[in-house]
Formats: sequence, structure tokens, C-alpha cells
Amino acid sequence: MAARQQLAPVLRRLRLPRAPATGLSRQAALQQSLSRPARCFSQSRPRCFQGTPAVAGKDKFTSETYPDIKRDARFAQLTGDHVAYFRELLGSESAVIDGVTSSEAADDIEPFNTDWMRKYRGHCQLVLKPATTDDVSKILKYCNDNMLAVVPQGGNTGLVGGSVPVFDEIVINMSRMNQILDFDDVSGTLVAEAGCILEVADQFLASKGYIFPLDLGAKGSCQIGGNVSTNAGGLRLLRYGSLHGTVLGLEAVLADGTVVDDLCKLRKNNTGYDLKQLFIGAEGTIGIITKISIQCPQRSQAQNVAFFGLESFDQVQLAFREAKGQLSEILSAFELMDEGSQALVRQVTGNQSPLEDKYPFYCLIETSGSNADHDSEKLQAFLEDVMGKGIVVDGTLAQDETQIKGLWAWREGITEALGHLGGTYKYDVSIPLKELYQLVEDTRARVDAAGLLGDTEDYPVRAVVGYGHMGDANLHLNISTRRFDKRVEKVLEPFIYEWIAERQGSISAEHGLGVMKKKYIGYSRNPTMVGLMKNIKTTFDPVGLPLSSLPPTNSYWRTG
Repeated sequence: MAARQQLAPVLRRLRLPRAPATGLSRQAALQQSLSRPARCFSQSRPRCFQGTPAVAGKDKFTSETYPDIKRDARFAQLTGDHVAYFRELLGSESAVIDGVTSSEAADDIEPFNTDWMRKYRGHCQLVLKPATTDDVSKILKYCNDNMLAVVPQGGNTGLVGGSVPVFDEIVINMSRMNQILDFDDVSGTLVAEAGCILEVADQFLASKGYIFPLDLGAKGSCQIGGNVSTNAGGLRLLRYGSLHGTVLGLEAVLADGTVVDDLCKLRKNNTGYDLKQLFIGAEGTIGIITKISIQCPQRSQAQNVAFFGLESFDQVQLAFREAKGQLSEILSAFELMDEGSQALVRQVTGNQSPLEDKYPFYCLIETSGSNADHDSEKLQAFLEDVMGKGIVVDGTLAQDETQIKGLWAWREGITEALGHLGGTYKYDVSIPLKELYQLVEDTRARVDAAGLLGDTEDYPVRAVVGYGHMGDANLHLNISTRRFDKRVEKVLEPFIYEWIAERQGSISAEHGLGVMKKKYIGYSRNPTMVGLMKNIKTTFDPVGLPLSSLPPTNSYWRTG
């Protein structure tokens, strides 16, 4: 806390006039701004988001929205006998939600049938909640033997329709497998079940002085098994790297019920193929992850967050380069937001922006270190430098934990604000950094030229905004709509994927393929790579019980 109080004078240096008085140099204008009082944060809590309003077309089934996906006739229809087997296996009444033999369960099943965006909806009639790996093994073996399709589901926070059924697949929900099994407070190795909520795991680690090496806006709902299965990137990949590097081992169950026990707790194990990597980011297509072992770093004792306003994307790039050079080992996050995304958050929450004026771009920088005095000096020097060079025009710095959370809310609240306002077409992509924001501008121009973008109810599109992880060259392109409209989708696809392919980018940086992007994988992977993936899928699951995210569709299980 003391270190943050020492940084208070910097707040007075974070306000540079856009148009300095005639004859004043930029440096003189910067010094003149010292006389202004520091901008204070409101101490009131942000207004909570309300429930997402109805979106036109929200009740439409995925099978109707994506008519090219067909139910594979090889798979059986559920019967009362199947339900009876699962009831006997799982025992607890709450472990089986049965809509096959009882019409009264329809309302209880609906949340498992629909994603949180209300964009994807399936016809599931049976939800199973296993409590052990043995339960998962017996469920999958029975389904494999009886040709019953399934879809594994974690916190159902995915964005590409991978965690909900398309037809009448059985949902295998992992929420009951939520225990932390072991933690080594010397090595920082955590072992937990797949259904453990990310925020719960991180709070447990915080009590031990450690941190989970992944942070997401959905951390209060998402499950770590789903995080690993989709190779979630999150807000601090810049500091801690991807799950391919931090996951030490895992346990998974294949489609035929075989338990793959690779729950290694060692950082080094060079005995043959590192097969766990196949499950990380596979979206559940070759097996259901039931447990993970993960390397967790120690929690930083000193943390600071700054929020900046910038006039152009060129300035954003310069600020990022300076941050990497000057903050280096303490830089833990560098997030990008455009004015459009911040305007939507202001509209939904009614909160006042951290900065007095509006700017085309905003950046949130977080530093995490072990020496408060050292970090404070580095951050102060960085802020003075970027202000003096005119890279950053305006900004503010958090002085306590409440203000840190308040600033992060302007970044993490974008997704929820978009959901509150209606439907959203979401594109999670990786693009070479110099052209990162160009995709937003080109998409906005294309939607506008098609006559779909406007301020009244006559136009389906409300806004085209961009934000994301600058440190990972990961853009979240979001098209906020008043209603889902096929005309909008035709303008967006395959245009966006073609644009990305021309620049050798990735059509999915961290969300996966799911239903949304399955048929577009060729824009990021060549035929040889897709062929090898299909071979792996066939080796692990020759029946095709879990549907692959790889084209063509030859069964109907969904991933995530």
C-alpha cells in the first residue's frame, strides 16, 4: 500500500493537453500539468449487470442455424433403459436430469442446452453429472457400446458453441468433480479435478501465497478442465505463458472408457511422447479431461495497474514496445480496448470512465513483482517517459486493491456489457501486431457499406468494436447486434477468415473451433495438418463418439 501511495504524484503527470498553448513545448506542457489535482476514483461499487435481455431468434436451434450439420443415423435414440442404467450407476437423484422419461425436466435441462450468449441451442434430453473418474469411464464405455452420442460440459462459458449439444447428445457435466486434491507449497504444484471453478482454485492458491497461471473474465464460472481442454489464454498469458507450458500432467478418459493416467507432477519427464499436449486445446474431441496437475507461480507481493488514453493505434504499439523494454520482468498484462467497447460498458453500467476525456484507444497495464519500491521506481520512470514522448495522452493509476479491481472492470466488463445489449458475433483471432486493429476498421467499413450498421432499431448492428490481449497479438473482434441476422453473418463470413488468412493469422487464438469455426479450419491449417489431426482423432476414437472439430462432419458430438 505504501508503495502505491508513493506513486500518487505520478497521477498529476498523467494528463497531457491535446493542444498545448502556443509556444509551449510538449515537455513544458507536461510540467504545467503538475499543478492540476490528481484525478480521484469514485469509491462507489460499479452497478451490477442485469440479466441479458431477450434477443430475437434466441430460441432457434443450432440444427436450424447450421443446417449443414446433420445427425448421424448410426447413433441410437435414448430410451428409458439407457436412463435406468445411468440412474443405477450415478445413484444420486441430482446426478441425473432426465427429460427422456419425464417432461417435467425440460426447464431444468434448458441451461445445459443453451450457451450463455443464447446463440447456440441443442435438443438434449439427458444430463449426467459424474462424481469420479470411474463414473466418467463407465458412462463413456456404455455410450460407446450402445452408440449414444455425448458432449462434455464444464462451466459452459465458451464462445463458439462447443460446450452445448446440437441434437440430442447426452451432456456430461463435470460440475460435481470439483475437488482440489493436492498442493505442494514448495514446488507450487496443484492437482485438482476438472470441475473445479477457476476462481475457487485461485483463491485456494492465494491462501498459500501462490496464483493460478490463468485469469479470465469468466473465472467465477469456468472450470479448469474446460480451460485446459480449450487451451484458454486469458489476461496474463504475457507473464505466465500458455497452458501447454504450465500443465504438468493430466488424467483423461477416452471414448471407449479407457482411463489415461498421465497425472505427472514433474516439470521434466522426457520418456517418450508428451501425450498430454494432445488433450490441451483439443476441445474434448479425443477424451474428457478429469484431473490436471499444474505448475503455479508464487503470487506477487506488489501489484500496480495503470489505465491510459491514446490517440492512435500507432501510439498503442509504441507504448507496448516501451512497456516491454522498461518494465520487462514485472510486466504481467497489457490489454487493448477501443473507445467503442468502453462506450458500451459505460452505457450498460452507468459508471463514469476513469479518464475525463474520450480517446480512440485505451490500454490497461499491470505490473506484478516482489519488491514494491523497485516496481514503483520502474513504473514511475516508464510513465514519465511515455508522457514526455507524447505516446500516452492521459491516464490514471490505481492506488489500492479496490481501484485495481475498478480499473480491471473496464476491461473484463466488456463481454458482459455486449451480452446485455443483445446478440454478439464474436471473433477471437491472432494477427501480426502491426495490423491488429485494421481488421476492426475494415470490418466496420464493410458492415456499414452493407447498410447494416446504425443507431436505430432499423439496423441489426449496433457497433463493431475491438479489444484484446496486445501482449499476445490476440484481438477480440465483436459485432454487437440488436438481433441475430443472417445478412450480418453473410457480410462477416468468410470475409473475416479470408482477411486473416492473407496475413497468416489464426482464426482462433484461444476460444477454439466448436460449431462456429469448424468448417473454416482450412483458413489457418493446411491440408497436411488437418489430415494428421484426423488421424489422431481416429486413433483415439475410431467410432467417432465425440464429434471432432475437424471437417467433414461424420458424427454429431460437440466439444468444449
